[in-house]
Amino acid sequence: MKNFALIGAGGYIAPRHMKAIKDTGNKLVAALDKNDSVGILDSYFPETDFFTEFERFDRHIDKLKRHGIQTDYVSVCSPNYLHDSHIRFGLRAGADVICEKPLVLNPWNVDALMEMEKETGHHVYTILQLRLHPAIMALKEKVQNSPADKKYDIDLRYITSRGHWYHISWKGDIAKSGGIATNIGVHFFDMLMWIFGDVKENEVTQHDANTAAGKLVLEKANVTWFLSIDPNNLPSEAISAGKRTYRSLNIDGDQFEFSDGFTELHTQSYQKILNGEGFRISETKSAIELVHAIRNKA
Repeated sequence: MKNFALIGAGGYIAPRHMKAIKDTGNKLVAALDKNDSVGILDSYFPETDFFTEFERFDRHIDKLKRHGIQTDYVSVCSPNYLHDSHIRFGLRAGADVICEKPLVLNPWNVDALMEMEKETGHHVYTILQLRLHPAIMALKEKVQNSPADKKYDIDLRYITSRGHWYHISWKGDIAKSGGIATNIGVHFFDMLMWIFGDVKENEVTQHDANTAAGKLVLEKANVTWFLSIDPNNLPSEAISAGKRTYRSLNIDGDQFEFSDGFTELHTQSYQKILNGEGFRISETKSAIELVHAIRNKA
């Protein structure tokens, strides 16, 4: 059994990490969030020591270590702009780190963290759960077995409606979230590059507080992409069905379906990390470089 600490326990994605820690047979010894709406802990680890102040959390982790209780992993679910700092904390505490995407906002932060890995002897892993989705793994195999000169035409559309709160929160601040392409798109870009190869051309046609769009030329695909949090961009079929989220991946005129099968992917990610097979930070650098370029082109 490994000991985990979790930073960002009150966030949207944190319960998936709590479930993954529990489902893999491990223990959450401490959790941190500046907000105290963390009753979800009762569903997984009611005995966890919880803190709203980083300084006390830091002191507690150190106290545990001095009493012979090593924190083996720190799971980072905090706002995007804090990932780099919280990863560094975990490494300094003598733990391996599991961080939600985007790992960091800037490519040079990836390089610095790789150096810190060498200095501390500990590792940083990132959650790239789309790479574990059965349908996406099958698509990757299909593309790998296609003719070398085959070029796919791809249209990616993802609209996930958000209310006025979004722009008041850290997510609405591009300096903190990285903007729409980073905050809701980075895992799609990682998936596309993982399957279809590196970026050859990158054109941004729109990038504002609600919507981002553009075109990519990858080694084996031409991609048109559209990301939005504006419900006005929902297609009529989604609206008539009462849905506030729409996801479409069209490949050579055929709809690629991967809406289901997500429920256990965080647990699978954790199991692979515990087995020494997790995605290391070097694997996420290409996606970080792309969303950074999109943000700065805009």
